[in-house]
Amino acid sequence: MRDTIFCVFSVLTTLVLAIVSLRYVTDFYLLSFFFSFQLHLAAAAALASLAALFVKRHWYGLLTLGTSLALAVHGIVMTREFAQPAVDDNRPVLFRLMSFNIENDNFANGAAIADMAIASGADVINILEAEPVLSELPRLLKTYPYYVGCGIGMQECDTLVLSKRPLIEPRIRSLGLLWRNRLTISTVDFDGHKVNFLTAHLTKPYYDEFYGLELEDLAAIAPTLPGPLVLAGDFNSSILTPGVQDLLRKQGFATVSVEPATWPIAASAFGIPIDHVFARAPLRLKSVRRIADSYGSNHFGLMAEFTIDP
Repeated sequence: MRDTIFCVFSVLTTLVLAIVSLRYVTDFYLLSFFFSFQLHLAAAAALASLAALFVKRHWYGLLTLGTSLALAVHGIVMTREFAQPAVDDNRPVLFRLMSFNIENDNFANGAAIADMAIASGADVINILEAEPVLSELPRLLKTYPYYVGCGIGMQECDTLVLSKRPLIEPRIRSLGLLWRNRLTISTVDFDGHKVNFLTAHLTKPYYDEFYGLELEDLAAIAPTLPGPLVLAGDFNSSILTPGVQDLLRKQGFATVSVEPATWPIAASAFGIPIDHVFARAPLRLKSVRRIADSYGSNHFGLMAEFTIDP
């Protein structure tokens, strides 16, 4: 009986470790979902290995335990690669950004989301899957009179960018081949500092090769925007995904040392960060925090504070 239990634990652990380890061999799109969960799966495999060793002492249990710990440690190292140095608390905040995928059928909470956005103190707000707040737009425009999306630049109401200050040359682009008009490009002048904004809503990474094409489009657009640059939105992947890592590495984006988990809602702080706020020097992220209430969405929103190097 003990041999059977040990065998079951070992087989399941081996399958999990094999799937996660394939990231070092291939970036096959069907596996991208599992790559985002590398830390979670490695931790689960380590616990399963310990359970197997409790049932029966065997060298194979030690092997799977060691492999699990190695994958977990490397996952932490990979997230740290893109962590910018902490910003001094005394540095003044240049602007605040809110980014929130509110879910396109979340109409019951549209008014509450609009109330929260108005009271947030953010200078720029990104709302993705924004249809539920379309009816609230007149109220939002009293606080945020400048916007693009939801009738401005596109007929769809997926990506909506609101600003207290004028948006300089706002424009809409499509990413990849699957969805239209899911990228907004704009510039805002904050007291003489012109900051470029890319607001992106990427498809799910396991939808054929579309996700890779969207990342390629982002990689082509980012270098055309010189100076301070913010890239924010719903990536549907964590920064453990090889394609996202490649984008950040080549384009010089950084984030906070520990990104808040935004999905799934039920997992709360134990979920994964698939909604991101990235900054390119000389822009620095002073903080990124998760909005405590999901307001009926299947994502948590983010609030970020930025400063800029002298």
